[in-house]
Amino acid sequence: MKRLVECVPNFSEGRDAAKVEAIVAAMRDVPGVFLLDRESDSDHNRSVITLAGEPEAVAEAALRGVGKAAELIDLTKHSGAHPRMGATDVVPFIPIEGVTIEDCVALARKVGREIWERFRIPVYFYEAAAQRPERTNLENIRKGQFEGLREEVLRNPDRAPDVGEPRLHPTAGATVVGARKFLIAYNINLNTPDIEIAKKIGKNIRFSNGGLRYVKAMGIDLKARHLAQVSINLTDFEQTPIHRVFEMAKREAERYGVSIVGSEIVGLIPKRSIELTADFYLQLENFSPAQVLENRLESSLGGITSEGPGKFAGLVQPFLDAVAQPTATPGGGSVAALAGALGASLGQMVAGLSRKKKSQSAFVESLSEAVADFQAASRGLAEVIDRDAASFESVMAAYKLPQGTPEELRRRGDAIELALQGAARVPLEVAHKAAEVFERLRQLESISSPSMVSDIRVGRLMAAAAVRGALENVAINLESITDSAFSGRVRAEAESLLARVTETIVAAGR
Repeated sequence: MKRLVECVPNFSEGRDAAKVEAIVAAMRDVPGVFLLDRESDSDHNRSVITLAGEPEAVAEAALRGVGKAAELIDLTKHSGAHPRMGATDVVPFIPIEGVTIEDCVALARKVGREIWERFRIPVYFYEAAAQRPERTNLENIRKGQFEGLREEVLRNPDRAPDVGEPRLHPTAGATVVGARKFLIAYNINLNTPDIEIAKKIGKNIRFSNGGLRYVKAMGIDLKARHLAQVSINLTDFEQTPIHRVFEMAKREAERYGVSIVGSEIVGLIPKRSIELTADFYLQLENFSPAQVLENRLESSLGGITSEGPGKFAGLVQPFLDAVAQPTATPGGGSVAALAGALGASLGQMVAGLSRKKKSQSAFVESLSEAVADFQAASRGLAEVIDRDAASFESVMAAYKLPQGTPEELRRRGDAIELALQGAARVPLEVAHKAAEVFERLRQLESISSPSMVSDIRVGRLMAAAAVRGALENVAINLESITDSAFSGRVRAEAESLLARVTETIVAAGR
């Protein structure tokens, strides 16, 4: 399996093209690293570079970029509309394929330590890599920016970096390193230079002030364009789609007598986000991502031909073939996760069709939220399919460790115990997610089209099967785990989850 991570370092330079090119060249020279995108903005005085590749190669590329930026960027002479505290301001790692968010956390921590060792630039960790709860949000770390933090870090222990001495690099400041899900950097430009209006809109739409969840926003003055901008970070586009952000910003702008003259994406955006937006604005009936030409080509070129399975059977046949192979993985845990994902996908379908029916117009907002919830649940469960297989493979690898000496026996025993606990946690996660789908589908039945009740009931059956199947995998791993406290906690969780889905669809709905 390929292991791919994305890294999107932000550098505090967007006006000097030669400096930006030198930074990019330093990163691009690392073998196995692909430069996917580069964006520079003179008003923000900031460049955003998107890299992808094997984790270790991408980590090295990011480190070389940090080093080159420290050589070329002097924050004591820097100005720009975007907040910043470092020459390399932020370095996030994002899992793409064959890599978990936990892997990216470990990678971020390693890179953070190396930044200090190589360049003596102090480091703060954020998002999933944060070591303190208040540092999860980037804005909390960057408060005061370079100038303010430079003074406060000398006298306030709470502002000390996570790695390095409690003082900033004299010209390169400090760097924030982290791990997160895919983020969409999205800017909305207004037909006014009034920055106060942009700030008010940003305040009203961001989650920290009671706005949309997974939205961070602020007002920016685009002096070169004589415009005010609402600069937005969307941290989970599946939970809060980009069109919901646009529509709310549009309504807020109208309150202040201004309009939107355009919007822009900084960096890259997942195709799925565009598909969701197209579905929303075009109100497509029965739309499926399989109708997108590139998606269909990808499936076809992956081994499905016109002479093979039909269009729907062909989509699942590779997984069925993999399960059927005489190998231990993928096995029951992966199948349970797939069952839960199918149940969630049925919920997404029902909610999506129901919100387009006049008879359900009173529930449009709730149904739209349900679409996003089920989509996120389906994708989350699908992602666990590979992790379940990987966790079992870790157990097998631990059992194969040498056992010729007492020390080797001890290490082998510790490795087996750790791997078994991991193999129990993964299906337990599936059971939790599937139980939530089971209950969410019950809630959906009261607001969806009555003609689709059978789809909801099938979805609940699939979710219940996912819970029960996942817990079977939990139970078999617990049999070999020696940590009684861990086993006790997990068994209690399992019993609670099983009780939530003992009610059958027939008993609940008929």
